Amino acid sequence: MRARELAEEYPTVPLESDALEAARLLAAGRLPGVLVVDGDGAPHAVLPASRLVAILVPPYVVEDPALAAVVDEKHADRLCQALAGRSVADCLPRDKQRPAVCDADDTALEVAAVMARERSPLVAVVDRAGPRQAPGSARTLGVITASHLLERLLRVT
Repeated sequence: MRARELAEEYPTVPLESDALEAARLLAAGRLPGVLVVDGDGAPHAVLPASRLVAILVPPYVVEDPALAAVVDEKHADRLCQALAGRSVADCLPRDKQRPAVCDADDTALEVAAVMARERSPLVAVVDRAGPRQAPGSARTLGVITASHLLERLLRVT
């Protein structure tokens, strides 16, 4: 199995898009993360759903989880307001800017290795050798999620 055979269409969001809309996209599709693309549509980063959840939790609750019990439901229901006015770029982890990427001809094991090394819920599949590709450019073919990769690998066992 090659990455190009495993790649699926997957939602992407531009860097400048609204973080609250990205959160809605993730929630509606129950997605583990979303592929963030630059102005040219090339993979720029992966925004994990867990990162957005982390932004919603007030820092004092992260430091002392016991405080979560004292926040009433009325305030808890407004946690998503922390995303209001923020762009997707504002929400990306500072230490991880490049997405996990594999070549279209990579094997399933190579994809799994990238996913494991990068600790990413998804890998962008790019074609760097397309017939009309400019040198150094890459066309995004789709995405492989960890759950889809597991499903395909389990079929052969």
